[in-house]
Amino acid sequence: MSSPFPTLFICLFYAYFVKVLGPKLMENRKPFDLRKIMIFYNLFQVIFSSWLFYECLASGWWGLYSFRCQPIDYSNNPIALRMARGCWWYYFSKFTEFMDTIFFVLRKKNNHISTLHVIHHGIMPISVWFGVKFTPGGHSSFFGLLNTFVHIIMYSYYLLAALGPRIQPYLWWKKYLTTLQMVQFVLVMIHAFQLLFIECNYPRAFVWWIGLHAIMFYFLFRDFYIEAYRKRKNSMKREQRRKEEESKNSSNLTQNSVKENGVIYANQYKMATGYISDEGLRNRVFIDNRGGFQE
Repeated sequence: MSSPFPTLFICLFYAYFVKVLGPKLMENRKPFDLRKIMIFYNLFQVIFSSWLFYECLASGWWGLYSFRCQPIDYSNNPIALRMARGCWWYYFSKFTEFMDTIFFVLRKKNNHISTLHVIHHGIMPISVWFGVKFTPGGHSSFFGLLNTFVHIIMYSYYLLAALGPRIQPYLWWKKYLTTLQMVQFVLVMIHAFQLLFIECNYPRAFVWWIGLHAIMFYFLFRDFYIEAYRKRKNSMKREQRRKEEESKNSSNLTQNSVKENGVIYANQYKMATGYISDEGLRNRVFIDNRGGFQE
């Protein structure tokens, strides 16, 4: 933890691997079947995130910390040390989450490796490094509390999705994960920026650091939500209207065809029975089908 550069190097290599090197290495290879590995991985992340969430609560946020202002305890107090240790494991968890993207690469799901995905995963380790290095606990750990809670739900969804198609009908709540992420960032932003208006023995630089991160991620996730769900919903509505118009036009054509054929068959019957002459039929057809028949 003495220097941020190893963490920065790992983050940069991660971005290069998932966007350039990985897809290139997989270009002429078949996708890996990683379903069983992903089940184990997501189960691990659910358990790991649950433990981190519990540690955040037990070492501060379950009654010991103030949501209004919580200075950092740099002492050797057992509770403070427990929080610092939990912050370090939270930092470590940001590297394990790289596997989310690496699985996409190995399964050749390159369309899932969005700009949002890479920025979100690539920035977090270096951001958390500064937090653990200079503010291991206190006010800023509220972000870790919310983030680990969100990850419990998120990885539970991924775990269920990895179990196969029979579970898919029960995963209708997928889009609400993005909504939950956005709510998380709004809460973090409010919680951080409140210190700009009250006196609190907490580094002002980290108030801006956390608050601006929350704003950035909020807008990234909002844009993703609009692109993935609202535009898709509007596109589906337009497609449904198009199909309805095609069905309506097809029905009208069928009815017109039946009507025209009915006139012809009726007149042919009358002519055959002597009810009207051939000349009368010609005139009748001309009258009843002015847009289509002229003899």
